Amino acid sequence: MLLSQIRSADGAVRVLAREEGEPARELPQAESLYALAMQAIVQDIPLAGLIAGLARGAAHDLQELARAGRYLPPLTHPDPAHLHLTGTGLTHLGSAATRAAMHGKMQDETELTDSMRMFRMGLEGGKPAAGEVGAQPEWFYKGNGHNLVAPGAALVAPAFGEDLGEEPEIAGIYLIGPDRRPWRLGFALANEFSDHVTERVNYLWLAHSKLRPASFGPEIRLGECPADVRGTSRIWRDDRPVWEKPFLTGEANMSHSLANLEHHHFKYDLFRQPGDVHVHFFGTATLSFADGIKVAPGDVFEISAPGFGLALRNGVAKAPAAGPAQIAPRAL
Repeated sequence: MLLSQIRSADGAVRVLAREEGEPARELPQAESLYALAMQAIVQDIPLAGLIAGLARGAAHDLQELARAGRYLPPLTHPDPAHLHLTGTGLTHLGSAATRAAMHGKMQDETELTDSMRMFRMGLEGGKPAAGEVGAQPEWFYKGNGHNLVAPGAALVAPAFGEDLGEEPEIAGIYLIGPDRRPWRLGFALANEFSDHVTERVNYLWLAHSKLRPASFGPEIRLGECPADVRGTSRIWRDDRPVWEKPFLTGEANMSHSLANLEHHHFKYDLFRQPGDVHVHFFGTATLSFADGIKVAPGDVFEISAPGFGLALRNGVAKAPAAGPAQIAPRAL
């Protein structure tokens, strides 16, 4: 089942549900996907089962919704500060080579970088046996719901940013229940927009490079993530593709299991606050930046993969220069 949210003509949120290959239909009884998921948790029933018992309303054409810019992020929180955007890197079998290419050189085997050491830790211990804890992955924070961009809207880089780089990924979508347990709704296409030029200067600037907007959706796929996901990442300019490349994800193409990545995020009490939403990006090994592509304002990213619904498309822009951050002229 695929779930999404749109904005109606009167400004209200509408939840849509469909099976692959079928039109999306409104769920008139659903106030929002957040409210629906919380209801499923409280009633202790699968979300798909709850939805199966709901009436269906108007049908919608997916492409028309996209053209009209009506898609919202498929899951939001009533208070954006309680939606967390986080992720893990060096999780895919090709990610170390991509990181090395992005940084412009391969290290001698006798002098491994910290990134290569972490990648090898994942290869050796990222898929532990059931009930065991594996190697820690690279982890980063992207911000809260204020950094979340709707499908179809522009990803706006700050004026001080050095790069407009896409990262085609699968994200896990979670809601924390009243008992502080994380509940996974499912998975979605995601663009973990990043600043690779800033990161390339010094890997300790990775934290800065990740504080950028991100997008996921337009649809959430309920259930488990396929082990082998094969998608396509494109950059469009003036209605023409200027770069296109396949990307591989899913556990068959990763050095970590999803369960291990989930553990190392939710092991922190901070990330198990009742009612919070988490969108966790699982990493990629495919970047246009590593191929020497320079993205420009006005370009459009497109990320697609069979089984994950409508492609995720976002334009890209850059905020106007604002000068140094202004602090109040006197202390409180």
